[in-house]
Amino acid sequence: MVVIKEVKTKRQLRAFVLFPQKLYKDCPQFVPSMYGDDMANWNRRKNPAFSYCEAKCFLAYRGKEVVGRIAAILSRKANEKWGTNRMRFSQVDFIDDPEVSDALFAAVEDYSRQMGCDEVHGPLGFCDLDPEGMLVEGYDRRNMFITYYNYPYYIEHMERLGYIKSVDWMEYKIFVPKKGSREATILERVSSHVLKANNLHIADIRRQSQYKPLIEKVFHLVNIAYAHLYGVVELNDRQVKRYAGKFAPLINPKYACFVMDEKDNMVAFGVTAPSMAEALKRSHGRLFPFGWIGVLRSLHKNNALDMFLIAVHPEMQTIGVNAIILDYIVKNAWENGIEYAETGPQLETNSNILSQWNIFEKEQHKRRRCFIKKLDL
Repeated sequence: MVVIKEVKTKRQLRAFVLFPQKLYKDCPQFVPSMYGDDMANWNRRKNPAFSYCEAKCFLAYRGKEVVGRIAAILSRKANEKWGTNRMRFSQVDFIDDPEVSDALFAAVEDYSRQMGCDEVHGPLGFCDLDPEGMLVEGYDRRNMFITYYNYPYYIEHMERLGYIKSVDWMEYKIFVPKKGSREATILERVSSHVLKANNLHIADIRRQSQYKPLIEKVFHLVNIAYAHLYGVVELNDRQVKRYAGKFAPLINPKYACFVMDEKDNMVAFGVTAPSMAEALKRSHGRLFPFGWIGVLRSLHKNNALDMFLIAVHPEMQTIGVNAIILDYIVKNAWENGIEYAETGPQLETNSNILSQWNIFEKEQHKRRRCFIKKLDL
């Protein structure tokens, strides 16, 4: 018999956060997220999204054993912006047992009805910078620490429960072009032209202290550039500060490019970092007491990049500004032995972002999905 319990204690929350590591302990493709970040996400004092969200976490037990988890997030801001009345489900994991998945989604759907919602969709987080989408292609590939991994059987459970596709995100493996190649030459030529023709320049960053004002500008630009994307809501000032604090330690001037106009307004940016997947897998997602050593090593010696964020101001999206970012990162990749980069999830409908990879040798190696279900009220 499966029993569902709402997470109310810190001990239960730890069980909720750590359950994927138990479920995927023998799965080489699974990479855990950062334990501290996951715990903080559900702390109302630490996560500013609770100013406009309601949320509950649930655990599924069989006897004393945890066999599944799921969260429900009601984003009032998202419903108001998009004219919907939806509950989000998030961080869902379960053993391959219909009784378990039935009970978990029943808990979310019952809570949704209590809150007056008529649809459930997900996986989605509190905001667009949280992990989103259930893997539907690429089960044989290692996930990034900023994305979910799930077994193939999840999809069968979703379909059986009446959930259908709402939208997909694509992920690409982008191979760094060789020096002197046609691709590299074109990229450099376009970058140089766009810089000169539009009086743009790349911010000269040499010290960690220079990042803070730029990182806050990054997330203000995110609010503008991502505003039209699926389910996105504007980050408030407290969220901007929170995510700025999370991203700043990962920034290396070799792999982060900030494009400014003649008045030093940010018009575009790209933030990447050497992959931390192997280091986080070894440390089980914990930075302390010793996990940070492996993370630091991975940031300095690696052959792969994780592409976290890229954005161009809407007024500049048709003039090739993204070539400036890509040319900058490619040249630094050559100097540091980087062979390829992996993108984060990108909406299948976001043609501006997807088209920028056309110049590169690439592989669309993962796809993830947001599911939706109309509720019987």
